[in-house]
Amino acid sequence: MHKDIMREITPLTSSDCFTFFTRTKSEFDFPLHCHEELELNFIRNAKGARRIIGDHIAEIDGYELVLVGSNLPHVWETHKCKSKEIKEITIQFHKDLFDEKFLRRNQLSYIRKMLERSAKGIMFSVETIQQIEPRLTILSQKHGFDSVLELLSILHDLSVSRNMRTLSDTTFSGAELTYNSRRIEKVLEHMNQNFHKNVTLDEVAKLVNMTPASFSRFFKQRTGISFIDSLHELRLGHSSRQLIDTTHSIAEIAYNCGFNNISNFNRLFKKKKGCTPKEFRENYNYHNRIFV
Repeated sequence: MHKDIMREITPLTSSDCFTFFTRTKSEFDFPLHCHEELELNFIRNAKGARRIIGDHIAEIDGYELVLVGSNLPHVWETHKCKSKEIKEITIQFHKDLFDEKFLRRNQLSYIRKMLERSAKGIMFSVETIQQIEPRLTILSQKHGFDSVLELLSILHDLSVSRNMRTLSDTTFSGAELTYNSRRIEKVLEHMNQNFHKNVTLDEVAKLVNMTPASFSRFFKQRTGISFIDSLHELRLGHSSRQLIDTTHSIAEIAYNCGFNNISNFNRLFKKKKGCTPKEFRENYNYHNRIFV
């Protein structure tokens, strides 16, 4: 973990299932932080504020609902937000609230997959938020077992919702995603060990005894993205971490992470992150952060 990220001690005790906070405020004033608990954060009327989840940085719109995984650095900043009535609802729950064997049941498969993906941070669509908001609002009025059942129901509905989007890169967040395929796992392990080298489609296809064309289709079917996009995401995740944790020049970081062309690195980085590597480093280091 980066030494300047504050580790928050949440008020959630080992005897509680979850905590619920609702507040109306005029600004965001909490520093970049992380905690073991998962967090579902709803924000309304904060257009122009800035969200940082792992290595993802972006301005937000008027509606916001994000699921933040365990120990994933995150913060919301006032930035360009002019609103003086920002509404926020935060739910924090233990990462082991649901037993692993329980989550392996067929009926819980969507929740399990969503919780795994939350290691990268998940942003939900406006349509989903508008459907879920009334239930989040009245959750505080429920008590005991009823409140736990409603939280489980909300998580299930979120897990089957459409157009959810993961935010941080896998290599930055430390997410361990599984694809139930030995071939994919073997290739991903090879990519993780050799991302700084010239890794080719022909090379990894040969590694799993497939033709390049067959492997390319197989990889896309199993992971949802192409081999080259996966390799770029892997390298960008490592470069993001080095931009934060080291003082190496941007050119050094690019070459250390397998980009042989600095212009190509800058182009891919801006396309993925919405800012240049220099801007990313400046935005991340803007915070006055402490580690406790």
